[in-house]
Amino acid sequence: MTNMGTRNTQRPAPDDLLNEIANYVLAFEADSDLARKTARHCLMDTLGCGLLALHYPACTKLLGPIVDGAQLSNGARVPGTNYSLDPVMAAFNIGTMVRWLDFNDTWLGAEWGHPSDNLGGILAVADYLNRNNKSSLMMSDVLTAMIKAHEIQGVLALNNSFNRVGLDHVLLVRIATAAVVTQLLGGNKEQIINAVSNAWIDGGALRTYRHAPNTGSRKSWAAGDATSRGTLLGLMSLKNEMGYPSALTAKHWGFQDVLFKKKTIALERKLGSYVMENILFKISFPAEFHAQTAVEAAISLHPSLKDRLKEIERIEIQTQEAGVRIIDKTGPLMNPADRDHCIQYMVAIPLIHGRLTANDYEDKVAEDPEIDVLREKMQVTENKSFSIDYMDPEKRAIGNSVQVFFNDGSKTERLAIDYPVGHRRRREEGFPLLIKKFENSLLDHFDPQQAEKINKACSEQQKLESIMVKDFVDLWVK
Repeated sequence: MTNMGTRNTQRPAPDDLLNEIANYVLAFEADSDLARKTARHCLMDTLGCGLLALHYPACTKLLGPIVDGAQLSNGARVPGTNYSLDPVMAAFNIGTMVRWLDFNDTWLGAEWGHPSDNLGGILAVADYLNRNNKSSLMMSDVLTAMIKAHEIQGVLALNNSFNRVGLDHVLLVRIATAAVVTQLLGGNKEQIINAVSNAWIDGGALRTYRHAPNTGSRKSWAAGDATSRGTLLGLMSLKNEMGYPSALTAKHWGFQDVLFKKKTIALERKLGSYVMENILFKISFPAEFHAQTAVEAAISLHPSLKDRLKEIERIEIQTQEAGVRIIDKTGPLMNPADRDHCIQYMVAIPLIHGRLTANDYEDKVAEDPEIDVLREKMQVTENKSFSIDYMDPEKRAIGNSVQVFFNDGSKTERLAIDYPVGHRRRREEGFPLLIKKFENSLLDHFDPQQAEKINKACSEQQKLESIMVKDFVDLWVK
């Protein structure tokens, strides 16, 4: 397959990875009780995060139809709004909302990302099909699609590092959305392969909008863009638009040769429900996940040093290799997108205030000169044991430690935390907090009666799964 000359016009059989993804999407039953329960909580959390984002004009200015008046009478609805849109634009809207505050779930491996970003395409397509009498999809089908999208994106991320070649992880959102959306649309194996092959051919967005000196708000709508593109490719495949069987492996022109340094993209494990069962929730803080435990440590230290901030000599932060590479920043932070990817900023705020909220990234809070004074006193280094445990598939720890030293020679304890509250190892502690986060997001946006209806629909597994998609989405219309 990979040895065919570039002059040979005979089309090869589809790449193994394309086959594997298509077979999985069509055949896997996603019947794990743990995966389905976790998917329900993921649905709640993801949509709750989307509601919170509707308070931020930088987000809402991007929502709605792409041009005034381009709404659709039987279109997909956008939760928390009154928009009714074609499924591609609805997917962009939903995906942008849920990612905006960096508060939805996370997956870490050689690559990382946020698999719930795929809900944009999944929910938009399922709702659109219901409203146009093209399917009788239930919320059980949405949860199944979420489990599959999480798995495709997450397992691809385990040992394939796209960020190392400068590509953004939202590439995997496009791949996963294209696969599951095409199946929801009724696509056969060939059509799923066609859609996924086109998703790979799209290449990947450059990560420059996540890193200094170009950090900016595109990192908050990039996932919406990816899930909407996957949706578009799925819709095109149902019109029998052709695919490209060796999109990954074609010599000279395939993804691997052009964009992946000729390395083979492969799945580390058989596709199942592993990722959903082990997904990492952001429960306490809207912050880049590599810093979650550092923020937790800083909040714990706050009471003992809130009155001694001016006495601090230095602050030592130890993190994983990925934390150093991605969120260790010095110099001016120009916007909220810059600040929520700076470990020094994310530690300074809780040391000063004992909290970290989305509002703390806004200019009004960032103007406090005390923040930059503390940032300048911080030393960020890699802790090798944190890096090893981060990559251990049995642990998947995200460790950080924080210790504060004072001018008089005294110091706080070195507070190290290996697992954030959203980790599977802290599920018993985490799920009640996740539900509370969800309930607060509902009451923040809806009147108590509407919030109660939504909460009741989501509270029981069997009840949620038996609701038709459009009836569920109608509960969220503002």
